[in-house]
Amino acid sequence: MSNKIYSEISERSKQILKSVVESYLETGDPSGSETILKKIGLNISSASIRSILADLQKEGLLYAPHASSGRLPTEKGMRFFVDGLLEFGRLTKTEQENIKNQCSLQSSSLEEVLNKASKTISGLSNCAGIVLAPKFQNKIKHIEFIRLNNSQIMSIIASENGVVENRILKSQGIYSDNNLKQASNYLNTKFSGMNIDEIKKNIEQEILNSKTELDSLSSKLVQEGIVEIAPNSEIPYIFLHGQSALLEDEIISKDLDQIRNLFDDIENKSNFLEILDNTSKAQGVQIFIGSQNFLFKHSGLSMVMAPYKNKEQKIIGAIGVLGPTRINYAKIVPLVDYTSKIIGRILG
Repeated sequence: MSNKIYSEISERSKQILKSVVESYLETGDPSGSETILKKIGLNISSASIRSILADLQKEGLLYAPHASSGRLPTEKGMRFFVDGLLEFGRLTKTEQENIKNQCSLQSSSLEEVLNKASKTISGLSNCAGIVLAPKFQNKIKHIEFIRLNNSQIMSIIASENGVVENRILKSQGIYSDNNLKQASNYLNTKFSGMNIDEIKKNIEQEILNSKTELDSLSSKLVQEGIVEIAPNSEIPYIFLHGQSALLEDEIISKDLDQIRNLFDDIENKSNFLEILDNTSKAQGVQIFIGSQNFLFKHSGLSMVMAPYKNKEQKIIGAIGVLGPTRINYAKIVPLVDYTSKIIGRILG
């Protein structure tokens, strides 16, 4: 919505548009002049309201589903409302404590924390909850290589925040126990407190300058091991809960094939980079409405997403909800915002 259009619309017109949108979000029904007159309580005639509704329709902010019916907001009208007229609510203390408790680390793995966050935000919003996170963004406390058999080595990566991950590497049986111990000691002595990206960069520089204290096999194991466990944004964590809530919406349920395709895309991670990139550009919560969304072109869907950050204020993922266009933005925006901050603190 351009600032010019916003400034050109009178305060009275904005109030009437706000009434139409709020009524739509609450009931899903069109608003006529009599309904609006009762709701806004202005000293204005029904004829004046009808004239304003007609002007708002010309601006593309409202439309009439039937010739004799009231008006409903267009996607452009919803965008106008969200950007300038929406009044946000506040989470109750109980809701805040619920989010904190549900998302608490408490010796859980990273996957369990993110899974809980998705489930919690889905339950509180009555929408589908989505959590996205690139892997291995945390600082590393300890890395160890252990032989499993002649062809496999396990790398154990413990982060400073208590999360432990295991990865299986193919070894082709060439690495001795001494190689494994030497590689583990080398990584822990020189690179403890760095994240995997930083470790990888430093190792590549040391090997390029021939400054490593490792023999050739141990050096190769370190190189191969770090490449194998390095973060890969193409293979992120994606947690999705509450998809069934979407199917209860009348508009969305008419297009089940498109909804299935959408969830397939999300679960296949095909849009992960785009979701995270778009969310990361925002300072806070972003609202994507209907076909304006970069992820899908379904007029009945909206997505509310926020990035979450570590203690260095670096964005490490995104969290949000996916629901019908007619969702309770006043509640869901602060819900997403608060949960993103809690997750950032837990994982930071």
